[in-house]
Amino acid sequence: MLYKIAHIIRDKFSWLWDIIEYLNSFLFYMRYGKKLKNIDFKNIPEGYEVTPINAIETKRMVEFFACQPEDAFKFFHPHGFDEKSIKKLQKNKAFLGYVLLDKLNNKIAGYCFNRCFFHGQGFRGRMVDIEYRGKGLGTTMNKLLNEVGFGIGVRLFETVSKDNVASYKSALSASNVRVVKELPDNELYLEIIKE
Repeated sequence: MLYKIAHIIRDKFSWLWDIIEYLNSFLFYMRYGKKLKNIDFKNIPEGYEVTPINAIETKRMVEFFACQPEDAFKFFHPHGFDEKSIKKLQKNKAFLGYVLLDKLNNKIAGYCFNRCFFHGQGFRGRMVDIEYRGKGLGTTMNKLLNEVGFGIGVRLFETVSKDNVASYKSALSASNVRVVKELPDNELYLEIIKE
């Protein structure tokens, strides 16, 4: 129910969503800010580095999304992909977004996030660059998101479509999951279980 309400507010009352996001960001940082400073990633593949999205130029993030094929957005629409939307995310302390950078050519290989809430829950998501698909980076990013979320003490959730085979397999191979609810359009609402 809360999931549906959040999507209605986000999609139909953007001004109210902005207020909620601002308050959530403040309260989340008050509760978890110190714990975030102690996060040290252990699952970074060789040849890559993890960088918070607020350390990446906004235009570069926009270009990353613009270079992805249209089908990449069929199941992935957690936020806007324009400059204004990305800047909001970069300022939001409850939006724990990261990019996986290929150190060899300084290219964004993937993008992942935990959209967190001050009451102790987070929703994870990820996108692998078209040129880097099939290398296990989606699974790697899920593990990184688990490190962050569980490292600060947040319960993690995710929605995934059974029709999005790569994302579905990635969610299952990176984590123990519990199906909370089956949603319309062949989607599953999953809780990620700490191992």
